[in-house]
Amino acid sequence: MISPRIRFSILIALVTISGFSQGMLLPLIAIILEKNGVPSSVNGLHATGLYIGILVASPFMEKPMKKFGFKPIIVVGGVLVFLSLALFPFWEALWFWFILRVTVGIGDNMLHFGTQTWITTTSDKKNRGRNIALYGLSFGLGFTLGPLMTSLLAVSEALPFLLSAAFSMIVWSLMLFVRNQWPEEDIETSPTSSLGRFFQTGKLAWIALLPGFGYGFLEATLHGVFPIYGMRIGHEVHILSLIIPCFAAGSIITQLPLGMLSDRIGRRKVLLFVLSCGSAFFMISAFLETSVVALFVLFSLAGGFVGSLYSLGMSYMTDLLPKALLPAGNLMFSISFSLGSISGPFIGGMFIQVLPNISFFYMIVIMLALILLATIIKKDYGLGSNHV
Repeated sequence: MISPRIRFSILIALVTISGFSQGMLLPLIAIILEKNGVPSSVNGLHATGLYIGILVASPFMEKPMKKFGFKPIIVVGGVLVFLSLALFPFWEALWFWFILRVTVGIGDNMLHFGTQTWITTTSDKKNRGRNIALYGLSFGLGFTLGPLMTSLLAVSEALPFLLSAAFSMIVWSLMLFVRNQWPEEDIETSPTSSLGRFFQTGKLAWIALLPGFGYGFLEATLHGVFPIYGMRIGHEVHILSLIIPCFAAGSIITQLPLGMLSDRIGRRKVLLFVLSCGSAFFMISAFLETSVVALFVLFSLAGGFVGSLYSLGMSYMTDLLPKALLPAGNLMFSISFSLGSISGPFIGGMFIQVLPNISFFYMIVIMLALILLATIIKKDYGLGSNHV
């Protein structure tokens, strides 16, 4: 069987293709539905299907993983993703596409839960920030490339879905060479019931769950609602398909340096810095939103900072929890992410429908400012509080 290093590379590749499919689906379907005259509020609500799937599946992931191990969870998740993607072109109906989005969300949740728990439980403390940053970087890389598939709509509406399904199946097949493992168990320190583990996890690491919520809100809103808003303020579809990936591209550049910096000076300090900078760049975007050049620059800069919220929050959560609580912690992090992802498109769609004359970016600034305020108020546990 393969070495731990190659296993890590395969897990990273799986996260990359998952980011690719998510990054493609949100703007692709948003543009198709907008062109078909679907109201923005319905369009935004439809985008929540992916994250409803993540949310619905989350409470049921921990026990199967402890029983069957990491690999079966990841393999089943991958099958759900590429089969669902392949079915999109066969029937264009709102309810059918919504069901497929939910199914992709369930599959993606299984992929992410399996890979991130495997990575967090097998990473040394000194390299944890770096490894989780690589995890976030790979997802960001996929998210950067995904929206570019919208340009293929000019060739065929089915082509982006089928290509994404093919890529997913190819990368998924690499898991056949990976040996299964199981998460660690610590009966003495871990509550026996799932509810008890979730309660203890929330008590110890609630502050670290907020960046996951914020990243989910940003990711889903920028990919699922901003294309609608951008078209309404006069931007062309092909321009939007290039602007949106700039956010993820910015995170690719800074993800690893920020993760390594958080290993040295602490997660909270880095989180305060990135939240402050991200809020400032989105505030500037509200004033320069009609400028294509400005949006290219500002999306890249904002992504360079708040594009790392997911990996920084996950690292922070891992610092605050004992290893026995990491499966529950990763589940709660996924739930927090999905709650942000569900609320983002719906709130964003309602915002641009009810307040068409107010910049969409103000909504993002308010959300980031609230997380920043909570992080400022919360006592800094620092890296020394790690129970691992």
